[in-house]
Amino acid sequence: MTDQHPIVQAGAPGLRARSQEVPQEKLGTKELSDLVQKMIATMRAAPGVGLAAPQIGVPWRVIVLEDREELQAKLTPDEKRERERIAFPTKVFVNPVLKIVGDEKAMFFEGCLSVKGWAAMVERGLEVEVEGLDERGTPQQWRVRGWPARILQHEVDHLDGKLYVDRMVSRSFSTQDQAKELYGGKPIAEIKRMLGL
Repeated sequence: MTDQHPIVQAGAPGLRARSQEVPQEKLGTKELSDLVQKMIATMRAAPGVGLAAPQIGVPWRVIVLEDREELQAKLTPDEKRERERIAFPTKVFVNPVLKIVGDEKAMFFEGCLSVKGWAAMVERGLEVEVEGLDERGTPQQWRVRGWPARILQHEVDHLDGKLYVDRMVSRSFSTQDQAKELYGGKPIAEIKRMLGL
């Protein structure tokens, strides 16, 4: 069954618990494959660029992510460049282990499918390396910087019971519509000035 699933919203206890490792015997099973397909369908329907299993009520350490060109259509070339936002195909990580590479950080607005309609500035590591398995149990790793690194940090946070609001610069918290209206198309340095950061 690959139908999309309702997305659990902030306040649900499952979003605040550490997810469990997917057991060895579940790797390569129809159950895990169905979960991954359901997560991808849900992420695309939202539409979003990432989803963690707890967001559909499953307490397992599984994330999916992708960033398609059409999801970036409203960004200016400067915004894409500043965010280091690149399109990439669907990635699945089971039991991911993420480490931040280097000390470089970047701050941008983030939203979340489990905090619907809101956004805030979040500072995150600019480059990360993630290791884990795919749904068949094949080991994989990915070292990446820019926007994909941000998505990975956001999704792995979900597996540890954290939401972006725990890391946000609280004075930037805004409805998504308001954030787009006030800050859309502006460089991050100007947005920071406007917010007094």
